[in-house]
Amino acid sequence: MQAITEPPSPGSLAQFDAQFGRRFILTVDTEEEFDWSKPLDRVGHTLDHVTRLAKFQDFCEALDIVPIYLVDWPIVNSKLAAEILRPAIAAGKAEIGVQLHPWVNPPFDEDVTPANSFAGNLPRALEAAKLGNLRDKIEATFGVAPLIYRAGRYGTGPNTADILGVNGIAVDTSVRANFDYSAGSGPDYSGHPLAPYWIDSDHTLLELPLTTIFWGMLRKQGRSLFPLCQRVPHLPGVLSRLGMLERISLTPEGVSIEEAIRAIDIAVDDGLPLLVFSFHSPSLKPGYTPYVRNDRDLDTLYDWFREAFAYCARRGVLPTTVGGIMRAVKR
Repeated sequence: MQAITEPPSPGSLAQFDAQFGRRFILTVDTEEEFDWSKPLDRVGHTLDHVTRLAKFQDFCEALDIVPIYLVDWPIVNSKLAAEILRPAIAAGKAEIGVQLHPWVNPPFDEDVTPANSFAGNLPRALEAAKLGNLRDKIEATFGVAPLIYRAGRYGTGPNTADILGVNGIAVDTSVRANFDYSAGSGPDYSGHPLAPYWIDSDHTLLELPLTTIFWGMLRKQGRSLFPLCQRVPHLPGVLSRLGMLERISLTPEGVSIEEAIRAIDIAVDDGLPLLVFSFHSPSLKPGYTPYVRNDRDLDTLYDWFREAFAYCARRGVLPTTVGGIMRAVKR
């Protein structure tokens, strides 16, 4: 099976039934709280925001959106998180998936280093053991076998695809298209497509890349120009203000609703069949991510989602689920 870190081969883009139309999913990196400005550690994290998952689930249900909670080891071992999420999952109003943070996920046979925070950099047996432990714990806790995976820090590696297959995972959503993490020992996704594609020739593992759009007069040259621009301090910000080039991810974390709407327009106009929204669950409580520092920021996050999803509806982009995608994709 081809490595997830490698751009797909020609002809691997997924095709969907005609009635699928254009859709979006909402993925939640459901994880522990930790200080993003400090080195990673196996201990010292908290789960104070977990109570806020109930409000967020109610919010999604009111909009007829089925969130996909990609849970990691601290979350799946939280009784409160299980009590909140299990009824929604059982009712089909939420879906559950896997998110591997290797530094807090047993077995603990590696040093905690920046390179080892990308699970794909670990020895195959260790990556497999960590992922298998988490997958099994998720199924035991929620009563559902998870079908979708995201590597923490988007850190896939040469063995990840095979390991996912062994664990019955049918969908990966670790590829953050138009981003390159190689400077920090992570993967380079700058050459990967935005549209869903098959990782393997047998069509058993489907990739759903996170949606990141280049906007501006130079957007067609974004993949070649943006990496160069990042090497010059402040140049990306200057180009954005001038309307020349901007990289926009579909997340309320650090992206304004005006920017998101521009990205949605481009995605629709370019014929992208699936949009992947994402954010980190600790943003549901002020003080745990750089993006939500106070109650006003939290109100802005919820307003962002309301406006983004309302705009999707106006552009004919409807919500879907992992189950809906798997039923609609052509093998």
